[in-house]
Amino acid sequence: MRIGELAKATGASARALRHYEQAGLISSERAPNGYRIYDERAVVRVRNIRRLLAAGLILDDVRVFLPCLDGDVAAAPPSDKGVRVARERLAVLNERIAAQTEARDRLEAALREKTGERIRPVA
Repeated sequence: MRIGELAKATGASARALRHYEQAGLISSERAPNGYRIYDERAVVRVRNIRRLLAAGLILDDVRVFLPCLDGDVAAAPPSDKGVRVARERLAVLNERIAAQTEARDRLEAALREKTGERIRPVA
């Protein structure tokens, strides 16, 4: 299948697919006209990559899961390395959330001090 067909089957953009390929997460063959050709297994692999990215991992983290990207990642028993990577990413996300919460609180306090208004959170 060509890159557009893979994109449609997985919900990933063609640009994202090229990025995954450049990162070594998926591979393709080249047709005589230079088009990328992916086999049917790429659909499962890309869906798993997107699932892991949606869970908060980054592409470097996803590499740890290469051995199981062609199967059911969600149902596979977790590896020690995969659990370690997920915990590390969770710690990074928690640090970022804490830093953003502190910045928001400082900005809210400054606005309240200057305007005397209570700032309502945006939903």
